[in-house]
Amino acid sequence: MGKLDGKVAFITGAARGQGRSHAVRLAEEGADIIALDVCRQIDTVEYATANSADLAETVRLVEKTGRRIIAAEADIRDYDAVKQVVDAGVAEFGRLDIVLANAGISTMAPTLEMSEEVWTTMIDINLTGQWRTVKAAVPHIVAGGRGGSVVLVSSLAAMATNENMAHYSAAKTGLIGLMRVLAKELAPHSIRVNTVHPTTVATDMILNDVTYKLFRPDLPNPTRADFEQAALTLNALPVPALESIDISNAILYLVSDDGRYVTATRHVVDAGGQL
Repeated sequence: MGKLDGKVAFITGAARGQGRSHAVRLAEEGADIIALDVCRQIDTVEYATANSADLAETVRLVEKTGRRIIAAEADIRDYDAVKQVVDAGVAEFGRLDIVLANAGISTMAPTLEMSEEVWTTMIDINLTGQWRTVKAAVPHIVAGGRGGSVVLVSSLAAMATNENMAHYSAAKTGLIGLMRVLAKELAPHSIRVNTVHPTTVATDMILNDVTYKLFRPDLPNPTRADFEQAALTLNALPVPALESIDISNAILYLVSDDGRYVTATRHVVDAGGQL
């Protein structure tokens, strides 16, 4: 018997990385999944973003658990597209209990040299896109009358600052304010709202040449091993980066009955990165 038997979760950014891990972990605990990802390259992002094959692999892995999944390609900058996906999923599965606003990007630039496009794209995806996700999906939880849970995936960058990340930190910090207001507004419906704040996580968003060069600009062609050596300085515990499953397990706590009275919190999974 799983902790989420009979429940349905809507997850954005589900094609790979943390989103895929969250989809599989929640499915392992009995949830059916509505999965969304843009599956095309984002113009301002230097690393390769997810594609259709990635989303198909998420579908395969969820179905391997024995649970059902509906997956669609949509951009969280397009409210109507997001709403169409979640509406179709709820029509198929008959309910919605969990909303996991996970989709996001990472770009870096000095604040005063950053282009307006880089700033605007970041805010539109990492902050406003999360609001669109909530606006499109949460009314289905309210209509169900059973309560539920919303998790906005923020970052340690909302609490610990680094250079070249003003737009990213602003977006991730904004999610805290959004979460707190939603938690107050949705509490009468027994809907809990929290943010999760990971430190560096070993996903494609981090494990790429762009990040390696950022961490080791002194090397002409830095490798993952070079990055990991430098990244050890970020966390108090002796790990360069967490695994996606570490964040998935934290989210499982928040969306299951284990966290049934936890709302309006900033749930930090940072290996001591704040210290």
